[in-house]
Amino acid sequence: MSLFSFPLQTSRPHPRRLRTLCLALLILGTALPRAMAVEPDEILTDPKLEARARHLSAQLRCMVCQNESIDESHAELARDLRVLVREHLQAGESDDQIRAFLVTRYGPFILLQPPVETATLLLWGTPLLILLGGGLAIWLASRRRGAEDSHQAVPLDPAEQARLDALLTSQDEQRS
Repeated sequence: MSLFSFPLQTSRPHPRRLRTLCLALLILGTALPRAMAVEPDEILTDPKLEARARHLSAQLRCMVCQNESIDESHAELARDLRVLVREHLQAGESDDQIRAFLVTRYGPFILLQPPVETATLLLWGTPLLILLGGGLAIWLASRRRGAEDSHQAVPLDPAEQARLDALLTSQDEQRS
């Protein structure tokens, strides 16, 4: 049998190979779009500047996609913003200066993590309020359930006790 000939398989592929293939495709499928968002002509020759550009681009929101950073987005506006960030970096501006420029131009929405200010306090506080509200609801439900479970059983009156005894006696007779 030559190196390139494969025997015909009538059985199913080995589960370990299938699992490995699926894992490789999953990794490739998730890594490839992220790596391909930045075009080769956008990449800076200085590795330190390029690292800063990638770090800064990962913090800026694509105004078209809105849930992706400009580093991950394939939108034309995201490409323009990546080029703009790199131009400002090459001009010697700091990351804070570039962020301030973009916030002035596009508003604080361009930041994927907006600063904690009076205007954004509700945005930052909502997850905590939801968590506290859920905890309070669980605590109240458990207290209510505990209160219901702690009720004492009401004793049977003589007629009910006699009926229960008769039922239990008839069941015992049927079993034997």
